[in-house]
This record gives sequence, structure tokens and C-alpha cells, in this order.
Amino acid sequence: MANAPLMPKATAVWLVDNTSLSFAQIADFCHLHELEVKAIADGDAAQGIRGIDPVSGGQLTREEVEKGEKDSSYRLKLQESKVRLPEVKKRKGPRYTPVSRRHDRPSAILWLIRNHPELKDSQIMRLVGTTKSTIQSIRDRTHWNIATLQPIDPVALGLCSQLDLDFEVNKASKNAPPRPEGEEVGGQTLLPADVTTAPSQPFADFEPSERNREEDDRIDADSVFAKLKNLRRDDPEED
Repeated sequence: MANAPLMPKATAVWLVDNTSLSFAQIADFCHLHELEVKAIADGDAAQGIRGIDPVSGGQLTREEVEKGEKDSSYRLKLQESKVRLPEVKKRKGPRYTPVSRRHDRPSAILWLIRNHPELKDSQIMRLVGTTKSTIQSIRDRTHWNIATLQPIDPVALGLCSQLDLDFEVNKASKNAPPRPEGEEVGGQTLLPADVTTAPSQPFADFEPSERNREEDDRIDADSVFAKLKNLRRDDPEED
């Protein structure tokens, strides 16, 4: 947040308790809503927040506070910090994983290998914070716990964010060579869409031969004549 104190709510708490500035002035300086500052003054908000003095912290001068107390239309100006913080360099190498989450990394690696085979080992290392030897042992199924491992989404495990995963997957998909049409992971091929979406007609293409048709006709005729003979035998008028 540009041109705002480091801890806006804590600063607002201190200004409400120690100055006669209006709610609008405090809200403008702390980049808060005026109703939120009023709730702080009424004790409905920020009850567990300890106030921080912006004057002793070098973010506001006593002269600015006095000007604001004398003129309610005056807007306080944030003092520029005289301390220059060094630029934080982006960390290179594997992501740090907390100790409590390290036992979940093999399951996450197995999930990534199965669901995103286009990912390189270096990308998996960045996402999960593991080593190349661990990834290779899971690929070769030589990991000591491979028999009981279950693939689990690393996002669900809290090892990486969904944004990081999507970024690595999109990056790997752009660099991966195009797959042949209909090819699936593992070398299997998919059936065409017109076959999988066609209605189920198990006997639609079955056409009986001419010989079978003649036999069916003859059998039907013989059964009809046999029934007629039985009817004649059972008729008492003929006797």
C-alpha cells in the first residue's frame, strides 16, 4: 500500500487514543474507511490490537499532528523513512519446506509425476522443495516407501500454491513437444470421438446370411404346419 503507515490499524488505534484528530483525518492517513475508524473509537473493532506511535516510529511528526488538530480539513503527510532496506533477492534453488510437511513430499512428487509428466525435475524441485535423487527414486519405483505412497495434490498439502503450480505446468506445456493425435500418457491410444460418443447398438451391424434366413423361414413354416395338424387332430367334428 503506497504512502501508508506500516501498520495502519495499530497506528489508527494510537491516533484515536492520543490525539484529537477527526475520524476522516485518521482514515485518510491510515488508508482506512472512516466508519472503520469510528468503530475503533467505539471499541467495536481492533480490540486486541495494541496502538503504535507513528511519531516515535518516524512516520509522522509532532508538527503534522498539531496542524491536523487545529484544522480538521488538513490532511496528514507521511514522512519518508530514512532507513533504506536492502532489496530482497529472489531465492534460487529448492523451496524451503517446513519439517512438519517434509514427510508429505514423496506423495506430492508421485502426484506430479502421474498428472503432469511434462514437468521437469527442476520444476518439481522448485514446487515441492525436494532433491533430484528423491524424484528419480520415485520415477524408478526404488523409493523405500513406494509400496505405501499415495499421490496427493501438493496444493492440498500446502507445499505450493495453485498459482505456482499453474505457472510451472503452463511453462512445461509450452516447451514440451506436441503429442501425436490420440496418444495418451503411457503409450496408449484413445478411441476416436465418433466411436466413444455413438449410441450403444450392439446388434446394429449384424446382418444374417442368406442360409440362416432360409433356415429360419423353413423352421417357421414347419412350426406353423405342425400346429395346424395338432388342431385338426383335436377337432371332435372330424372324428
